[in-house]
Amino acid sequence: MTAAVATTAQSPLAFQAPSESIVQVASRPRRERRDVPTKINYYKDPGDGSLPMPIVIADNTVKNERPHTPQPVIVHDVSGEEEKYALDSHGFQFLQHQSKLSGLAAYQDEDLVKAEYYPESIRLLKNITGASRIFIFDHKTRCGPSNWHKLGKGNRSSRGPLLRAHVDQSYAGAELVLRRWFPDEADELVKKRYQIINIWRPIKPVLKDPLAVADATTVADADLVAASIVYPADRDETWTVKPSRSHRWYFKYAQRPDEVLLIKCFDSAPAPAPGVPVPARRAPHTAFEDAGERDGEARESIETRALVFYD
Repeated sequence: MTAAVATTAQSPLAFQAPSESIVQVASRPRRERRDVPTKINYYKDPGDGSLPMPIVIADNTVKNERPHTPQPVIVHDVSGEEEKYALDSHGFQFLQHQSKLSGLAAYQDEDLVKAEYYPESIRLLKNITGASRIFIFDHKTRCGPSNWHKLGKGNRSSRGPLLRAHVDQSYAGAELVLRRWFPDEADELVKKRYQIINIWRPIKPVLKDPLAVADATTVADADLVAASIVYPADRDETWTVKPSRSHRWYFKYAQRPDEVLLIKCFDSAPAPAPGVPVPARRAPHTAFEDAGERDGEARESIETRALVFYD
């Protein structure tokens, strides 16, 4: 398994007032909201108690033959109402944040991303969450076609949007990640609150295959099924998602590079006292097809995953 490690390694970057612009609601004029009727690809559960078929990654090739079932939904545009949604209340949050990097070539430069984009992302997360320590363990750029899974051997080099509802880590999968990167500290770290947050950013304005995220409070744990990703010498565990009419999905139409989406993949926050709302612990997400933008240019985006620790 290939994973990118922050240049800060396991030492937290000291918080400082960031040079990047970070505000929670875009100050530009509001765009007219554009809700989209579409279909979300959910896991097709055989109903016999069997585990989902694992995704296998080897030799720069992703093999994903897990069955899915398209279900009609309305994906609601948050434009002009971004402030209504936050990490702890919904499992996602939109922010305006300008990166120093620009253009696909810059985001495909591994060294530049680690040297410039990782520290930017750490400062952004510290500013928003107040966390005491942040460690970026992975990033991916996507610029390939929607059907990249079907391209066969070497398709990982043409990684494009993932049009299947999922959560990047299951509850057990989050601890796998923690113990992989912090084997000597994990027994103590799991005693405190920690999170995994995905920082999702367009590299150019997104029209084709935008990213939708579900309100975490509308997705029951019973709708989530643990599913493995298998590497030659390791494994991860994610959630795949069964369909439910209760789910509510959101996106931002024509999302720009300075409009970042934070997605909570995992939160170890313990259940609060009776009567106190439970913080959103995980938010499923997926790319989806917007029929009005079907013939547009391939989406370009970067997603960066971070372990977020609290004292």
